[in-house]
Formats: sequence, structure tokens, C-alpha cells
Amino acid sequence: MKESIRTDLALEASEESGGIAGVEQSEQNECGIGITTLRIKTESAAKTLGRAVGTYITCEFHALTDDVTHSDKRVSVIARLMRTLIPKNGCVLAAGLGNRGITPDALGPKTAESILATRHISGETARAVGLDGLRSVCVIAPGVLGQTGIEVSELISGIIKSTPISCVICIDALASRRLNRLGSTVQISDAGISPGAGVGNRRAELNEKTLGVPVIAVGVPTVVDAATLAHDLAGNDKPLQSTKNMIVTPREIDLLIERSSKLIAMAINTALQPTLTTEEIFALV
Repeated sequence: MKESIRTDLALEASEESGGIAGVEQSEQNECGIGITTLRIKTESAAKTLGRAVGTYITCEFHALTDDVTHSDKRVSVIARLMRTLIPKNGCVLAAGLGNRGITPDALGPKTAESILATRHISGETARAVGLDGLRSVCVIAPGVLGQTGIEVSELISGIIKSTPISCVICIDALASRRLNRLGSTVQISDAGISPGAGVGNRRAELNEKTLGVPVIAVGVPTVVDAATLAHDLAGNDKPLQSTKNMIVTPREIDLLIERSSKLIAMAINTALQPTLTTEEIFALV
């Protein structure tokens, strides 16, 4: 993949490569949502695409111009796809990555606000309120290194060492190479995540190898690298130098973050708490 093309979406990396050996791709449409499943099966293919070996599921739909409700088909479809990657049993740690103070990077922390934390609801308390069928879930919004002085990987590793975690779900804002994918795409992967990679601020990787448990990454593109955008608009291989170290985000980014975070949180809740109806989950949140 050309160095000038910066994207966190495996689908876009595959599109840029033009198809290579060691990658399986399938497409389907469900409830008006385009679903592309990309499986990177070899280290050679992973190196070519700049992505780890694993499964990447991309959901594409109309931009989030309407509020997310309990009857939103996107919630149930994304939840079903998440379930195919999440271990069936054990406590799950949901980590909302990113900087709450920077709107395009606030997807993770905003999502964490609406994920049901249930690990503390157990025993007689759970039975008394009719919630004894809930799966154990922990939720954190660890901030970023510049705010805390601690790498996110160090915080999550510490939690895993002291708490019986079976899986980590990381939610983070992504970079796309195309404007039309901002706020209208969700990527789900079992290959983990490199926080900040899309905007050139790569931090320590979070994956099964580094943490010792499966890591599911969920994200929505909120920015496009300006050099990548200039590359496409100019129609040549050399990005415009004036765009260096700049990113582009939609003017309605506040609304995009609000609704994207709600969609992702409701999908995670639905995937982790199958004993609850979508209406019950919305009521609890």
C-alpha cells in the first residue's frame, strides 16, 4: 500500500492493493447495511496490507442523520456480527479509547458512558432487581498518555492481571481515506488495535499477543488525512505538501460522535446481554 494512503479500515487497504493472495473477502446486504468480511490469513498478506492477521468486518450504511432508537436495525445487525467474534463466556472489559477533549477522538469515551457495567451486580442484589442473567462487564475510559502519563496498554494489562477478564473490547475513532465513509461505517475486528495509528500517533498495540486475552476492536471513521484526500483529489501519487500533518473532519462532527457512540454502545450492550430486549437495554442506559 502506498505510504501516502493513511487509513484504519482494512477494507480500504484491500481496495488499494487491488486484491492479493492470502485474503478472503465476502459481501452481503442485511437490512440495507452493506457488510464486507475480510479475512487476512497469511503473514505475507498482512505485511502487504499493513494489517494484522485476523477477521475484519465492515458495515456501511447511510450517514447517522437520524437518532438511534431501540428499533434501529443497525443495532441488531452490528450486535450479531460482534457475537461471532466475542467469546461466549467470562467477564468482558470494554475500553473507550481516545481523548474526550478532542471531538473527533471522543468516540471511545462517549461510547463507554452508555455501556452497561454489570460486574458489581451479583448475588442477591441481582436477583432482587431481576438482573441475575446479566453477563459480567467492566467499563473504563482510560484517557490518553498525554493526560495520564500512563500507556493505555499498561492500564489494561494491570486490570487483566487482577481481574478474571476473558475478552477486551476496544472502541476507538478511526481514520478513513474517503469522506463518504465518515460517520457511515463501522469496523469490527478480532485482530486488536494500535491506538492513534490513523493520525500518525501510534501507541503500544492492544491484541491477544500483548494482553493474553482476545481483543475485539470496534471503530467508526471520524477523520480523513488531508494528504490522503489531496492525493485522491489531485489524481496523482504525490500528496500536496501544504496538507502535511492536517486532518479533515465533518462540520457536524459533534452530532456524528453523539450518534455513533450511541449506536456502538447499544450494539455492544445487545451483543453482551442477550437476555435483555433492546427496549430494556435502552431503558437501563
